[in-house]
Amino acid sequence: MQSIARLKARVYGALRKKNFRAAFLPMLDEHGPAKLLKPLFSAICHSDEALHWHAVTCMGETVRRIADADMEDARVVMRRFMWSLNDESGGIGWGVPEAMAECLALHHGLAAEYTHILVSFMREDGFFLEYEPLQAGLMWGIYRLAAVEPELLMKKNAAAYQEPYLGSSLPAVRGLAAASLGRLGAAQAAEGIGALTGDKAGLRLYERGRLLTVTVGELARRALAALGG
Repeated sequence: MQSIARLKARVYGALRKKNFRAAFLPMLDEHGPAKLLKPLFSAICHSDEALHWHAVTCMGETVRRIADADMEDARVVMRRFMWSLNDESGGIGWGVPEAMAECLALHHGLAAEYTHILVSFMREDGFFLEYEPLQAGLMWGIYRLAAVEPELLMKKNAAAYQEPYLGSSLPAVRGLAAASLGRLGAAQAAEGIGALTGDKAGLRLYERGRLLTVTVGELARRALAALGG
């Protein structure tokens, strides 16, 4: 039996590769998805930017396979995500909003059950995330989920809760909020998005397995174009 430390080293090694999916996916067949959860939970909160984001992608695929086999096992993972963002957990929950969103984006059944939880992280009367760096992960999560489940997000009034984030002091938060609102077709937010079109602050955007450097203004202009304005 392979030791936990050795398995973690193998997972990290795979995640650091340029073609990380090709390196990681065979491990799901070799070990089974449940055994890879522990190293992935460690990796999603890693300070190495590429390692973190690759882990988010692979967490989504891992939990998708778990959900396909047994939804209750997948719900246990969802509850672990939620617990790690709870003050009582003693942790901060780095990487959790984006990893949770990736799982929802890859499995409609999970999205149907847990989209309201993701939205509640934006709500001051819900499970509000006060720490702005966590809000950046949440904004990416809404942006990611909006690409595949916009109807579910709109049913939960996500756009209304997201619109105030256009005024955030963090470029990643306000830029990704604008991008998400564009994807959601939130025409009511056009004025707020328009106010950001000249914003030259930069941020890192993870999309389709690649890390890009963009500006808030770029994302705002794309969002307005998506809204037809």
